[in-house]
Amino acid sequence: MVSTTAQIKLGILDKYGQLGPYTATFVVHNERTQKDYLLVKEIPRGQSGVDVLFPTDPSDPDYFKTGEGEAAQATPGRYTWECRVKGARAVSGRFVFPEVSNDVTIIKKEQ
Repeated sequence: MVSTTAQIKLGILDKYGQLGPYTATFVVHNERTQKDYLLVKEIPRGQSGVDVLFPTDPSDPDYFKTGEGEAAQATPGRYTWECRVKGARAVSGRFVFPEVSNDVTIIKKEQ
């Protein structure tokens, strides 16, 4: 068996620790489907930031999903993203999700 999963790492950092505890809301927008996927992370006092992976496995308690609860999929295409803190966009960017595939070679047992 073989499997390949591509994920994009997104993150936010309060470099100088001025915010104290805060809520980081990550929003990823699929340009093809026009769907937005959200993930909310609580950043406790003493921790300056967080990295998240997109898409997140729906079995994870915190995963990227639409407002209707639809989990994000690893669909190739163009995306934009932002992270909001205290209602304001703190950081944003864009990425292209790659296509992934597997090649399998069957190796026969020697006789």
